[in-house]
Amino acid sequence: MRKLFTSESVTEGHPDKLCDQVADAVLDALLAQDPYSRVACECAATTGMVLVMGEITTNGYADIPSIVRNVVKDIGYCGPTSSFDGNTCAVLTAIDEQSPDISMGVSKAYEAKEEGLAEHVTGAGDQGMMFGFACNETEDYMPMSIYLAHKLTAKLTEIRKNGVLKYLRPDGKSQVTVEYDGDKPVRIDTVVISTQHSEDASLETIRNDEDLLWKFCGDSGVTGRKIIVDTYGGFSRHGGGAFSGKDPTKVDRSASYAARYVAKNIVAAGLADKCEIQLSYAIGVAKPISVRVDTFGTGKVSEDIIVSIVDKLFDLTPDGIIKMLDLRRPIYRKTVNYGHFGRNDEDFTWERLDKVDAIKAIF
Repeated sequence: MRKLFTSESVTEGHPDKLCDQVADAVLDALLAQDPYSRVACECAATTGMVLVMGEITTNGYADIPSIVRNVVKDIGYCGPTSSFDGNTCAVLTAIDEQSPDISMGVSKAYEAKEEGLAEHVTGAGDQGMMFGFACNETEDYMPMSIYLAHKLTAKLTEIRKNGVLKYLRPDGKSQVTVEYDGDKPVRIDTVVISTQHSEDASLETIRNDEDLLWKFCGDSGVTGRKIIVDTYGGFSRHGGGAFSGKDPTKVDRSASYAARYVAKNIVAAGLADKCEIQLSYAIGVAKPISVRVDTFGTGKVSEDIIVSIVDKLFDLTPDGIIKMLDLRRPIYRKTVNYGHFGRNDEDFTWERLDKVDAIKAIF
């Protein structure tokens, strides 16, 4: 049976992505000074104003107004032709310390208190469920539609910044619809690209450069509002938690990275064509409450066996994830644009395939 599936991506100038970048730039600045910073940073923006808020406990210092202005200008919102200018926009801050109740549970997990484990055992920073996914549709083990959508928005930003199309402005989107025959992608059905542009760009010029371009009006932005763009384009389930502005004790982020790491290595090892991992946590508890594997009928071995492999090879406590993926580093702003997954960057440790041999060795 033939069916269609669509995913979208957005450029770094999208208002929601601007906010994600500000939040992760603050996180990076603090982790660079204090790797044990506890950060839950949120951002909201509208024309002429950026608000940074949240709960932060750290031994470092972040000059938040300077960070905001540098991010906004780096994206391209600056100068006399821009209605939103990083040089002149208002920057408001509302920062408090992390809740002592949350801090107590994170600093010393339930297992450390009740089971006598080592004092340093870190509890999960929140309850919830997280998903990771991988499939063999593309070389990066990502679904075809989101893989291509990210490539298009990355290229849109590239040709804006290098001046190939001088009338482009920072905000843009792409949308790709892929046709499947059963579970196999067979054809690109539709591609939509939309972007901000300068007022003096003529319709004829735009049509010569792209079939579907139009000018967006101003918009507001908030962190965490592009969670499907950030992950698998809707192809896999999502637990609902956003990533940006959160330090790695927040399992919304770190466990989602770990679940992707597990799923990708399972698919790369040949145990399934598709694999989705669900993890769930309770606040202040280190060990996952549950680990679930779904191979959507593509598994070469039973899902129970794959769960046993996961238990054997992957430490999915917060401390285990942080150590396994080396997450106490200022690497997070670069994760914001064009997906947190399927990226060829050495700092994206959750994309490594270093467990493949160990998985194969079990068989």
